[in-house]
Amino acid sequence: MTESKKNTEEEEYGLDFRYQSKLERNSDATVLMEARLARLKNLSKEQIKKAKLYQLKLKMEEYIDHPVCDHQQYFVWFLKSYIDTIYSRRSVFAKDLALAPVSLSQIVNNHREPNEEFFLKLMIHSEKVFKGIGKFKVGTWYRVYYQEKICKTLA
Repeated sequence: MTESKKNTEEEEYGLDFRYQSKLERNSDATVLMEARLARLKNLSKEQIKKAKLYQLKLKMEEYIDHPVCDHQQYFVWFLKSYIDTIYSRRSVFAKDLALAPVSLSQIVNNHREPNEEFFLKLMIHSEKVFKGIGKFKVGTWYRVYYQEKICKTLA
């Protein structure tokens, strides 16, 4: 093997010298993916829901700690993800929050700003939902919302 070809392979595979070829690496990747899919098939809907909520919590905390200032609606995206993970219909979530479905729709579609009462109900709801998953900081929804507002103001 020539020196230049050897260097290219070392750069491509980095410090992991377990693989002698792309075929070997792809074979291991396929086996790993099949094992992951088999494990996912054995998870209950409740376990999947908890995993999605925990992932959402981590994404929200990451956004608060390292905000991304672009034109996306992060608060609305997080809210939609939260609702859609727990409920099959958003109107049921609105009912649980004692909120008119139209009001929730306006908030979710960014036609109305959430008010103080909405945040309080959302925080109480989140605290109950995350009780069995992990600690959910009380001000997380506020912080995501206002972090987005700060980014919009600075842009």
